Amino acid sequence: MRTADKNVRHPEGEGDLCGIQQVASKLGVTTRTLRFYEDKGLIEPTRVGTTRIYTRREVARMQLILRGKRLGFSLREIKEFLDLYDADPSHIEQIRHLAARVRERLGELDQQKAALEQTIEEMRWIEREATNRLREASATAGER
Repeated sequence: MRTADKNVRHPEGEGDLCGIQQVASKLGVTTRTLRFYEDKGLIEPTRVGTTRIYTRREVARMQLILRGKRLGFSLREIKEFLDLYDADPSHIEQIRHLAARVRERLGELDQQKAALEQTIEEMRWIEREATNRLREASATAGER
């Protein structure tokens, strides 16, 4: 196993360092996913030659990115959130921004839920009507 793939202590107190394979495995993503978010500027692993080294900070940022994606936030929104995290040590602005965006997202999801419920009801009605017509057609054909 290469040194970059092992957990080691960073001499400057950055925390545990991990290689790309280890981080990908820990987060349940592919190395390609990690490189994608690096290309988008959302994470910045340290480079030792061509080897990417991830600190706890980068792993934590990836966890936030993945959570944001699961919750339906765009990459732009996730980047704004992460930028606030870096700019505000008390995280007050980040929390305000998050709360506002979550309220917006909940509103969007409530609208989608209502639309889905309406669609489901319409589909059930169509299914009942189609089934009834098939029964009627079978009964009529059986009388002949």
